[in-house]
Amino acid sequence: MPNIALDLGKQSASFGVSAAYGEQQDVDGVRIVPVALTWSGYGGGSDDSGNGGGGGGGVSVPLGAYIRRGDDLRFEPNIISLLAVAIPFVWLAGRALSRVVRAIKK
Repeated sequence: MPNIALDLGKQSASFGVSAAYGEQQDVDGVRIVPVALTWSGYGGGSDDSGNGGGGGGGVSVPLGAYIRRGDDLRFEPNIISLLAVAIPFVWLAGRALSRVVRAIKK
């Protein structure tokens, strides 16, 4: 029986940069390279009788794009994705900071 976890690991090793940075697109003389935050996870296992299974999943959040017009290269963020990621982070950072301040006051 093939080892599912090893097979999935070999396949996911090729994702890397190609999953985070999309193919370059040329639109009216402007070069665009999309950028995303990606992560994935896989699992597998078997019991003593040899029955096994596995699964996996992944997420990709579009962050923005690198845009080149002539000699000008800049990153333009995807505001909606930025807010979707930033709001929980700011909430968590604020909550942690309030606990630190309370601990210092005691």
